Amino acid sequence: MEEIFINRPEIPLDDFMMVFVSAALVMFLGLGFVTLFTLAKSKKIKHFYVYISYLFWVAQTYYLYLLSTLIKSEPFTQKVLIAAMVGFLLLPHFIYYLVQKTHETYKH
Repeated sequence: MEEIFINRPEIPLDDFMMVFVSAALVMFLGLGFVTLFTLAKSKKIKHFYVYISYLFWVAQTYYLYLLSTLIKSEPFTQKVLIAAMVGFLLLPHFIYYLVQKTHETYKH
């Protein structure tokens, strides 16, 4: 059986810290976006924080793009990642809409 060879560009050691920090920020900013959005929509905190959560999403998208350029992703992969980020922005709105309609349909 032949060994499969995958040619991936190596990450320069000078960029390692920035790759690590960018990846961590993508995760933490995503957590911040979802947390603030959920708490604001469920009226646990002021509605103003929904707009702050959008800033978290913008920062997350920027750091994901930066990460994809630092690890030398293909242009197609970068486009797929940006499309996934648009989906990540729209999905909480869709879920909130479904929850709201369900609560309107089944009054307690």
